[in-house]
Amino acid sequence: MQTSQEQHSSSSLHGLYHQPLQEIDPYCVQRFQIIENNVCPDTGSQGTTVSFQPYPEQPQFFTLDSSPATIGYIDCNSPSATSFLSNRSPFSPQVSHSCLSDQHHSPDNTYGSPASGSSVADNGNEFKHKLREIEISLLGSESGIVDSCHYCPNSGIHKATFAQGLDWNQLVHMDPSLDLRQGLIYCADAISRDDFTTAVDWMELLGKKVSVSGEPIQRLGAYMLEGLRARLERSGSSIYKSLKCIEPTSSVEPTSSELKSYMTILYQICPYWQFAYKSSNAVIEEVMANEPRIHIIDFQIAQGTQWEHLIHSLARRPGGPPFVRITGVDDSQSFHARGGGLDIVMQRLTKYAESCRVPFEFHNAAMSGCEVVRENLNVQPGEALAVNFPYVLHHMPDESVSTQNHRDRLLRLVKSLSPKVVTIVEQESNTNTSPFFARFRETLDYYTAMFESIDVARPRNDKQRISAEQHCVARDIVNMIACENAERVERHELLGKWIRRLSMAGFTLYPLSNSVTNIVNNLLKQQFHENYRLEKRDGALYLSWLERNMATSSAWRC
Repeated sequence: MQTSQEQHSSSSLHGLYHQPLQEIDPYCVQRFQIIENNVCPDTGSQGTTVSFQPYPEQPQFFTLDSSPATIGYIDCNSPSATSFLSNRSPFSPQVSHSCLSDQHHSPDNTYGSPASGSSVADNGNEFKHKLREIEISLLGSESGIVDSCHYCPNSGIHKATFAQGLDWNQLVHMDPSLDLRQGLIYCADAISRDDFTTAVDWMELLGKKVSVSGEPIQRLGAYMLEGLRARLERSGSSIYKSLKCIEPTSSVEPTSSELKSYMTILYQICPYWQFAYKSSNAVIEEVMANEPRIHIIDFQIAQGTQWEHLIHSLARRPGGPPFVRITGVDDSQSFHARGGGLDIVMQRLTKYAESCRVPFEFHNAAMSGCEVVRENLNVQPGEALAVNFPYVLHHMPDESVSTQNHRDRLLRLVKSLSPKVVTIVEQESNTNTSPFFARFRETLDYYTAMFESIDVARPRNDKQRISAEQHCVARDIVNMIACENAERVERHELLGKWIRRLSMAGFTLYPLSNSVTNIVNNLLKQQFHENYRLEKRDGALYLSWLERNMATSSAWRC
């Protein structure tokens, strides 16, 4: 994920739902028919399989550009899936603990906005009454069912329903007031238990309740549901290959100018990237106050806009500006958003430095962070070195993915360069090694807060906002839900884990000063909604939306 002042991401806040923006239709999913006790054609094993066949009278729509007419069957374990599901985003813009382990963050907390719902009808009460009868028969009359819980995955109610001879589909459809958030959780739970029949039932129901132009939970639900569908088809059946769906009007990736525009929108309406740029620049300028030669290695260079602000500030240094050299590490997403390679960044920054009369040099490291070795970084004697990691380390596979462990290897490499300061900004979320269901709930919690924070900045029918969410956020969500192993590139960790990693690599925390805190606070107060909050804790800065920690900024020294 990356951005500049004119771009919000270089990972993939990325591309979904290519319905024409002139007419935003609600997201719809297919209706399915379930065939039980079939022989799975891939394995020959006996068991429950899922056959997906759309009802002919209802047109089909896809949120992603993954419709069968576009790319066919997607296997998250195949290299070909990388371009679809592992394009990264800044949020690549993603509580102080996971939702399952943090007692202060209830997984049922939507952090502000009420869940989308509908009127409660008599048949909804009948539904709850039937569940109550089942629960009493299982647990006794003194036990209680929470009114909002229509289906409790761990309570045995689902099995009891069938045991009592009641039809699960009838029970589900009795309640029009189904909470979308809870429904998504129940669907994910069914998939985690390989209960594909129940999962598909939930998908059919939930597809009627999501919309890319609705409330935050409805918009997020569209992409979460798409992720669940993509994961389910990996389990044996091919949604995208089997269904004959109406092709979206536009089924191509956004152009460079379009993607840059979407990123710019999020950069302007959300503080996540400006939080990263402002805090890192303030620390680097503070540490380098008396250095005549400065070398900055940026592992997520994007458009390079971050460094225009620093160059402008350094130009006003008493006694004259220092010599500045920047090494930019690139990735394919940034290349696409720029419409070209790092020469574009070099020309832009060189011209800007000349206008500020700052001696400047740019070094090109056109490769991903996983490929970087010492020789690529052109470190020279006599330079004070700063290394910048803005929302990028979570894209590096660690020991849980590969024995090469690029995440820790890169930190050790940077330590060997003896930098004066290392700045790290990451999403405060726990999705790296969590099993699927825990990861799903954490993703749902985190992005509920993000979509709510976006919601206050633009109207819900704002076409630019819709495009920005679809092209710059949704692919991250799908990648976290649908993919595993090396195909899952969105692997966030909490600050506590980063502290342990950096400590093991030989770094110590550089406590952020009040000056750095004030700079970021002024940014939030002047440009963003009052629900954004900033807290300095344990030597680092936490950016929050209401009570949900969204990102952290920390600095490190050898």
